[in-house]
Amino acid sequence: MASILERKNKVKAPKKTREDYAEDALYREVWEEVNNDKTLAFIKKYSKYMIAGALSLLIIVTAIQIGVRTHRANKMAMAENYESAVLNMDANALAGIAKNASGANADLALFQAYVLDNDVTKLEELAKNGATRDFRDLAKMHIVALRGDDMTAADVEKYLSDLNTKKSPFYYTSRLVVAQKYLASGDRDAANKWLDVIINDADAPAVVSANAQTLR
Repeated sequence: MASILERKNKVKAPKKTREDYAEDALYREVWEEVNNDKTLAFIKKYSKYMIAGALSLLIIVTAIQIGVRTHRANKMAMAENYESAVLNMDANALAGIAKNASGANADLALFQAYVLDNDVTKLEELAKNGATRDFRDLAKMHIVALRGDDMTAADVEKYLSDLNTKKSPFYYTSRLVVAQKYLASGDRDAANKWLDVIINDADAPAVVSANAQTLR
């Protein structure tokens, strides 16, 4: 290759002779030998670490595969147990599934167990520790339906206060329940306050809004 000075002075690089090519070939051969020696030396030096790393990676991959298979197997077993519990209407089995499951699956199993045996403690557990807002709020609505007669209007309002957000699927229904409780206690002013919340909300479901207007 021409040097910088040769390029600057427009001096042509001398043509390589046969000896030059032979020298280049020898240089490349020596360089390859050196590289091979260095590579072998590197492998010998770090072979233990490389093997250990490969084994570790193999163990991790195997563990992940086993974990995935186990997870799938557990899911399938739980689904089969759930189906069997529902078909047999086995409240105790559903309650057991709820303890071992997670998320909405656990909440659904516990709620279905309550439907079968009417054990209010299951509703209380769901209302307090349910994994999802939907089932927690549903449980609270059922508890008020069961125990509302023994609660004051203020108690009902306080108990359902967590549902006083549109994040709750029972937002409008719970407001209507609070209003009805105030009406039952003779406090129409307090009832109208809650009814107006529903009536003046354009997003309120038509049925709930119609009930609110009727009570107003």
